[in-house]
Amino acid sequence: MTDDVHEYLATVNWKHGRIGDLIIEGKPNVEVATPPEFEGPKGIISPEDLFVAAATSCFMTTFVTFSKKMRFEFKSFSCDGHGRLERVDKGFQFTKLVLKTKVSVAEEDLLPKAERALDLAGKYCLVSNSMKCPTEHENSVVVG
Repeated sequence: MTDDVHEYLATVNWKHGRIGDLIIEGKPNVEVATPPEFEGPKGIISPEDLFVAAATSCFMTTFVTFSKKMRFEFKSFSCDGHGRLERVDKGFQFTKLVLKTKVSVAEEDLLPKAERALDLAGKYCLVSNSMKCPTEHENSVVVG
């Protein structure tokens, strides 16, 4: 395997009903199920949750990468992901993903760097770039 190719493995073992165990070697197991709106139980993480979570967490890690490359510190980062699942010709699919991000920096002169890092994270986030639906970003950087 080269530095240009990486593979990730996941296994799901059915338990009962619409519930299974998501297993990724060396990591905590996660119980998964269809969401309640598709006859799944409440309180269990769904593939739809994981879809939105994958984009928000990748955006965060990509932002952190660019902040390190640009050599600036930030005080906080928070990203709310909102995925829209709609019925289309082929059934349901995600038609839009909105990532609302708030970053806090200590000093006003860091605002442009944080804004640039957010722009670059949006451009290079490998997960949202791999998704079929468009991703919109609503970024806010504050001093505080």
